[in-house]
Amino acid sequence: MFSRAYFVMVCVVALTLEVRAQEVQTPSAASLTVQREPDRLVGGVADLVVRPRDTLRTISARFGLDVTTLARENGMRVDGRLTAGQVLRIDNRHIVPAAIDSADLVVNVPQRMLFHLGADSSTVGYPIAVGRPSWPTPTGEFRVMVLERHPTWEVPRSILEESRRAGRIQAPVVPPGPNNPLGDFWIGLSLAGIGIHATNAPASIFRTASHGCIRVHPDDIAQLFDRVEVGSSGRIIYEPVLLAVVGEDVYLEVHRDIYRRNVAKPQNVARTLAAAAGLSELIDWAAADAVAAAADGVARSVTTSVRPVAQRTTPRVFSHVAEDFRH
Repeated sequence: MFSRAYFVMVCVVALTLEVRAQEVQTPSAASLTVQREPDRLVGGVADLVVRPRDTLRTISARFGLDVTTLARENGMRVDGRLTAGQVLRIDNRHIVPAAIDSADLVVNVPQRMLFHLGADSSTVGYPIAVGRPSWPTPTGEFRVMVLERHPTWEVPRSILEESRRAGRIQAPVVPPGPNNPLGDFWIGLSLAGIGIHATNAPASIFRTASHGCIRVHPDDIAQLFDRVEVGSSGRIIYEPVLLAVVGEDVYLEVHRDIYRRNVAKPQNVARTLAAAAGLSELIDWAAADAVAAAADGVARSVTTSVRPVAQRTTPRVFSHVAEDFRH
């Protein structure tokens, strides 16, 4: 957990989107809690004071934004070195997918984010690692079946075989401890072969790095573990393009198609979503096209400065299923 002096967050305030500075007091500095309605964003814009041993990669993993975006927005190279006391601007705003309206847990694979709807109707977002393209995380509905602290890893045969082909020796059973890739928490799912767990490789978060499982940062997993229950419902979705209305503003968030499932260009997907929702006249399409082309994984306002008379909107999220835009 970050100290009070370490992290100052500028939060998006409901409806008016008034921007104000405040000290983060959430249990996890990387995940901001927002009300399910009317807010449809998690994260915020922050000034982060670099600590010793911080790198662009570890900060990227901790706060859920691409390292290339983090470097570019701070005038640095991706391989640039940080110095203690340096101040970085962090923008890790993410749209909460519409699927949260019908599930307790939502994992959006290309977004590399997990969202949980709590019993108090609060929604929390956590950056995650998902399966690499050669070992993708499956989509579908699930239930939480098991909650286990300090799990033992019984290594699947497929991973043992992969290790054998690579010339590595992999023990078939890994006891709890620092060498266990599951970390200290395991959330078993009804989907065969995968679960949500901690990790002993925190720098892998917000990347495509696992064998299909969903990794959560060690600093976040304890909070998530305490929020979920056996029987909680969930969905894993694949939605690289998300559009949301928050107050008077329209936000667009675009991610790379990490598993190459989409055929349509994100610009076209955004137009389809906007037209279906009746939002086309509210959007600055030059700005939206730039956000789509960048695909930097941050929710950006694309609201036009010229609004139709008496146009009001309610908080909504519009997203598509990847298969809707395939041949």
